[in-house]
Amino acid sequence: MSRRCLLAVLFGVLFAAVIATPHAAAQGLEPIRYTLTFPAPQTHYVEVQAVVPTGRKPEIDLMMATWTPGSYLMREYARHVEGVKAGDGSTVTKTSKNHWRIATGGAAVVTVSYRVYGREMSVRTNWIEGRFALLNGAATYLTLSEPKAKRPHEVRVVLPEAWKITMTGLSSLPDAAHHYRADDFDTLVDSPILAGNPAVYEFEVGGKKHYLVNEGEAGVFNGAYAVKDVQKIVQAAVTMWGSAPYEKYVFLNLLTEGSGGLEHKSSCTLMASRWATSTGQRYQNWLGLVSHEFFHAWNVKRLRPVELGPFDYDHEVYTSSLWIAEGVTDYYGDLMLRRAGLSDDSDLVGGVGQLIRSLQTTPGRLVQPVEDASFDAWIRHYRPDENSPNVAISYYTKGAVLGFLLDAKIRKATSGAKSLDDVMRLAMQRYGGAKGYTPKEFQQTVHEVAGTDFGTWWHDVLDTTKELDYSEALGWYGLRFRSADERMPHATLGLTTRVDNGRLLVSQVRRGTPGFDAGINVDDEIVALGDFRVRPDQWAASMDRYQPGQSISVLVARRDQLMRLDATFGREPAESWRLEISPDATTEQRQHLSSLSSGSVNGTP
Repeated sequence: MSRRCLLAVLFGVLFAAVIATPHAAAQGLEPIRYTLTFPAPQTHYVEVQAVVPTGRKPEIDLMMATWTPGSYLMREYARHVEGVKAGDGSTVTKTSKNHWRIATGGAAVVTVSYRVYGREMSVRTNWIEGRFALLNGAATYLTLSEPKAKRPHEVRVVLPEAWKITMTGLSSLPDAAHHYRADDFDTLVDSPILAGNPAVYEFEVGGKKHYLVNEGEAGVFNGAYAVKDVQKIVQAAVTMWGSAPYEKYVFLNLLTEGSGGLEHKSSCTLMASRWATSTGQRYQNWLGLVSHEFFHAWNVKRLRPVELGPFDYDHEVYTSSLWIAEGVTDYYGDLMLRRAGLSDDSDLVGGVGQLIRSLQTTPGRLVQPVEDASFDAWIRHYRPDENSPNVAISYYTKGAVLGFLLDAKIRKATSGAKSLDDVMRLAMQRYGGAKGYTPKEFQQTVHEVAGTDFGTWWHDVLDTTKELDYSEALGWYGLRFRSADERMPHATLGLTTRVDNGRLLVSQVRRGTPGFDAGINVDDEIVALGDFRVRPDQWAASMDRYQPGQSISVLVARRDQLMRLDATFGREPAESWRLEISPDATTEQRQHLSSLSSGSVNGTP
């Protein structure tokens, strides 16, 4: 924030104190000011001191978020908070799992202190150690319980002597290093801070500064090389959307041998291996993660389902549109790599084929519609078990496939003049920012761009479990599913296994497989097939001894009790969902694929 803006804020505070109208008061709320210290970071604690304005109320209610946007599970961050105290003799009473009541004695401000334990290596939690700290807002800050208030929050980070750098998407305050400001609590929650000594690479796109911040390069991850490709991804996305909607953007890239990513309004957190630049496939996977999370700077952080904001941090927030927020983003993640020149058409088509194969080989596609998968994210997506593939689908996967099909439908309906790009841009104009869209509003935007109503197609693909029709998209782009190789039929029971302490255990049984029909259970120990012992390292090889259709007695140990189960070997499914460019594709079809890959319309940028 500039000094001029800071003065304007201070003037607003003074003005609010004099002009006692509700509007003026709302515009000039005094900030909560936090100081974060790490007296002994090797013990995994951050100590927080918060100076909280009270409005001279006799008591105030402080709360901590129970979940963080972008990760739809109640994570109960308050379980890591210790020793909540208030200065000046104020009493503290915990009133619920994540709320504290502070008796103020009429003081204008109350100083609250507490400690937070952080040792969960994920993009949505805190990690603190001797070398660095990742602090997520939801997992760190207590704030006033005032859901409709737009109160600013300031954060000052006091670093251990050996640490020199903090990086975050928050706006910097000019008075001192490591001093930041959020205009409201939503922004504070949405702006993680990385502290330590990371490698920082800066570049500029669209007149905005961007930073690739690598923690843990260890002389292995090639940051100087990677940042050039990150810049290409940023340029491709900014070109598609037309502008960069933030003042700066920070890629917090933690090379901790972890995995995952989480989007934020002006930053994202990535976890990967320090070896991610060492092989082509690992590097491509990392670039895909970068592309997906960065695309969220528009899709979900600014163009969002109406339910996702303002946030209720005490309760689950349900939406049926995560297939758009996450699935369509997944589709564009791969598309941006292609448009950035970091993959080719075969890579793009192959990636779509992998998504289709994942969907079509998941039995749950015939049980759970994609809008239900979105709505049930809070109880299913982040809590999978061995039965999940049988009863559920991923809104990421089916949403990405629907993005591919929807894009093709729009292009075909407009003879290639319009695309899903146009839908996303128009939706951003109408529903970006504070408003948000409903499912019907998003569908109406599609119809307006396409010039036609897609009618019952929406109901079929969103509300039912009907099999998807790929023929229209494949015909438009000149693609085909490669013919299945029928030369070598392999026997299978359809089981997924694992080795545990020298035992061969069943880890998953999918519906419609011989093992499922035979009554084999998860955690059964497979001892023998027929009269012959099966050693744990020989399970895959043992399938070569049998033929599809052959009957077998499977000896298993279930809770140490031996039992025989009769089964009939099935046929290992052929690879029937491998998508490829058809050798018979016409010039027009190849042009359609070229337009998709380049982001052009009918071959014209």
